[in-house]
Order: sequence, then C-alpha cells, then structure tokens
Amino acid sequence: MKTTTPTTSLAQPVSYIAGEWVSCQTLDRSNVDPNTGEPVHRMVTTSPADLERALQHAQRAYEALNWADDEFRLERAEVLERAAANVEERLEDIARTDAITSGTTITATRKLAAFLPARIRGAAAEARGIARVTALPAGGRDVRLHRVPWGPAAILTPWNGPSFIPAAKMASAVASGCPVLLKPSEHAPASAQVIVECFVDAGLPEGALQLVHGTGGIGAALTGDRRVKVVSFTGGPGAGRAIARAAAEDFKVLQLELGGNNPVLVLDDADLDVTANGILAGMTTLNGQWCEGPGKVLAPHRLVQPLREALGERIARLRIGHSLDEESDIGPISNEPHFRNLIERIESLRGLGAKIDQLGELPGLAGFFLSPTVATGSDPDRTTAELFGPVVSLHGVDSDEDALRAANAHPSGLDAYVFGADTDRAIAIGAQVMSGEVRVNGAKLADLGDDSAQSFWGPSGIGGHGPAESVRVFCGDRVVGVDSPDLPM
Repeated sequence: MKTTTPTTSLAQPVSYIAGEWVSCQTLDRSNVDPNTGEPVHRMVTTSPADLERALQHAQRAYEALNWADDEFRLERAEVLERAAANVEERLEDIARTDAITSGTTITATRKLAAFLPARIRGAAAEARGIARVTALPAGGRDVRLHRVPWGPAAILTPWNGPSFIPAAKMASAVASGCPVLLKPSEHAPASAQVIVECFVDAGLPEGALQLVHGTGGIGAALTGDRRVKVVSFTGGPGAGRAIARAAAEDFKVLQLELGGNNPVLVLDDADLDVTANGILAGMTTLNGQWCEGPGKVLAPHRLVQPLREALGERIARLRIGHSLDEESDIGPISNEPHFRNLIERIESLRGLGAKIDQLGELPGLAGFFLSPTVATGSDPDRTTAELFGPVVSLHGVDSDEDALRAANAHPSGLDAYVFGADTDRAIAIGAQVMSGEVRVNGAKLADLGDDSAQSFWGPSGIGGHGPAESVRVFCGDRVVGVDSPDLPM
C-alpha cells in the first residue's frame, strides 16, 4: 500500500485543578507519534504541590455536597447532557487524537468516538434514576435507604482506550456524586485532555472533576492517599496488584480491570471462515490492544493447520499503515515500551517451541509497526502471559473437555470466545469458561447487550461492567431509621 505521513501535532497537556488550568512540569522525554517515532509533545507531570491542592479541593467538594437533594440529581444529569453535546461537536478531534496516541486507525477511532455521547447520556439517565433516598418496609417504622457517593474517586486510565475509558468512568462518577481525580496514562494524555475540556465547558459543579498527569508515581500517590475513597483502574496486572495492596490499608472501594490471555475455543463443527474472520477481527480491533481481545486459541488437532493457513492468508491481505491514513486496516503499536514488550513476548513463544507467522507487509515508516502474528505449537499450559497486541497463539487439543481444561487452568477471567456451528452447544460450553463475558462466533468491540453485566473473574480484576455496576462502584448504601426497644431482636 502507499505510505503517507500526515502532519501530527498535539497540544502540551495541562492539569485542571480547583477550577483552573495549570501548567505541568515537563519531564526529560517526549510522547511520540507511533507512526513515525517523532515527538508530538513533552511528557509531563503534575507537581506535588498541585497534586496536594487537587486532593484538598476534592475533599472539600465532597464535604460540601448536598447529595440527598433531588436538585442534585437533575443538576448532574443536565451537566452530563451538555457534556455529551460538547463531545458530539468534537468527535473528529477526539478520533484524530486517539489515532495519534493509540496507533489505532482513524476509521476505527471515529466509530469508537461515535459511542461516547450515548455513553455519557446513559450516565445522565443514571443520575436521574438513582433513588437517593428510598423508604423501606419496616413494620410501620420510618426507615430509609440512602444511596451515598463514597467520596473522592481516583480514576486511572490506560493508553489503549484514551478517550472512551476516561469518558465512561468520569460520567458514572459525576452522575453518582464522587469528586473525580482523573489521571490518564502518561503515554496518551492528549485524548483525556479533550474529554475533560468537554466536561469542564459543560459547567461542572465546583470540585466535580480535576485532571492530573504523570507516571506511576502520581497514580501511587493518589491510590495511597486516605482522602481517596474509590479507585477505578484499567491497566496491567502488576499495577493492579500494587493498587490493591495500597487500597487495603484503608479498604478503599476498588474497580480493577486487568485483562488476561483470553481463550478461544474452536469446536470440531466450527466453520473455518467464520472462525478465521472472527479471530482476525479480534486481533486487529484497536490493533489487538484491548483487554478483551483473543489470546490463546484452542482447536482440534485436525483444524490447527487449516486455521493457521486461513489466518495467514487474511493477514497477508491487510493494509498496515499510518493510523491517519483512511486506507489503513491496522496501524502501529501505541508506544515504544509496549512495542518492545510485544517483541519479547513473541520471542518467548518461539522459545516455547512455537512457529511464528508474520505475513503482513509493513509500511516504510519509522514507527512501531508489527505484523499481526500467529504463534503455533507452544505448550498451552506454559502459554499464559497476556499478549495485548495483534498476536494469538494456536494450540491443538484432543476434545472439548481438553479445551475447557486448558482455558480454565489459567483463566483470563475477563473474556473468552467459542466458535461452533451448533450455537446451543457452543453456548453450553461457553457457560463453563471462567470469564465474565463469552462471545460465540464473533469478536466485536461492543458488549454483547446494552444491559450486559460483566464481572471481572479471578486474575482479571475486581468489580465489573454494566449500568448497575457503575452505580455500585461509586455509591454505597446507608440505612437510617426509627428503631424501637419494644421490637424483638
């Protein structure tokens, strides 16, 4: 395919603290365009003094919150509606910024950005629908259930969903009433910056949202601070465990989405084209950089080679190119550290005996480009690491039971896939996989249903996704009522 090098530029990130935009300290390295390796802006961090000011402001905002007033619900809903309208006006800006920071193609980031207004308006509906005070049946006594926001919430977001994940988490927290302290990934802060601008311009109440920047040290300072009552984090298992340890000191509420090596069970009656198309879609969605993407493919021995060939043929036809090129099917890996990690993981698979197929033609650009990769033949019991890129491992199994054993021996806990012509059988087998969501005969980015409730099982984290889960993360219950010494225990 032709090689193009569109001009890329991004504004220097700034913090938003106590109602003011504040310049950050610059670090001795730059964020770069993953297509070219050229700097787009300096990497930044919020100063310790400004971080402390943000924490103080969040605490004061929470103490002044009149969450039980019905006007509170209406105010939050109206603000979120205005934020959704602001996002609609900046969809192309958001899509372009996402494409530069994540490496995902502009055609894909436009589709993802288009979901944002509906997600924010969904949070507005949550704000209207949360019953802040509910009377409980209590034998004629006055007993009331209060739905109370926990307190200041640290929201830590990754580089692979640089606009959607901050917007979705912030919207639910704002709807619930938790003052937000947002820290986006240091590798992709620019998209979150645009989203915060849309929320601020919507007229957020005082202290409802603050934006800070930096590396893991800033995240650790937030999660370890006793004023922070909720931590919502999407990222790697190492950081997730560190957050959980820090949160255990004062038992913060946690929502941790940590990903995993998601299994793909190919049944003996699976249609080869449907299976290959589905796996390829999962490998190339967000350049394979999504925590619900396919990882370890478990297929009957007789289907391994045909599936390997079918995937190779499809990969060879992909147009790998600049993420802003309208003709690209797949772009570069988001950042150099992850690019190096993926290369090491592929070499580790080779060391486990896998044959490595990389049949995609790379563009003539100096960025972090990687052909979608199929690694065939390694021991599935030793192939456990999350890949998190356009890479799958392919393994032969003896039976459905063997596939289930291999899938559940090292469960991802987040997502799984089953391919089979008999959908009842495929669903029955999928229900036995230890994952929060199991997709049959497909690998789309969107959840299976509008009201899907997906829990994070085992090593994939704590909490889950879904409308009700969003309320549970940021709100707790408090029962207040009249007791009587005359009643039995």
